[in-house]
Amino acid sequence: MANSFYMQILSVNRLFYSGRCESLIFQEEDGEREIQAYHENMIIAVHEGEIRFRPEDSKEWVYGVVGVGFVQIANNRVTLLVETAESPEEIDIRRAEEAKERALEQLRQKQSIQEYYRSNASLSRAMSRLKVAKRFHS
Repeated sequence: MANSFYMQILSVNRLFYSGRCESLIFQEEDGEREIQAYHENMIIAVHEGEIRFRPEDSKEWVYGVVGVGFVQIANNRVTLLVETAESPEEIDIRRAEEAKERALEQLRQKQSIQEYYRSNASLSRAMSRLKVAKRFHS
């Protein structure tokens, strides 16, 4: 227990994970960030993409895909609040492939700047979901 912290991962519609962990890795603006026990207190913006964490007393990493949000670290407790959180088993590869194709088609069309950013975000979300799902479904 000395090298762990309490963590909750909450999405808009559910509690994705709650328990003690030794490490959490997530996407931020300029790459990945790892949180370990007794990390400095702070709040960090989380970008959509793959996350992974190692529960206490486990050698195995748990993977997931999250939407945008933020992580709060305070007093050896970590709260990750995100729009969406999915485990690899919950991802429908066919739906993710269709979302990727729709986003690529939208990017090929002439769009306003706002539409471009929305399409680009959709593509990024689909690619993250496919990356994690294909690793576990193969």
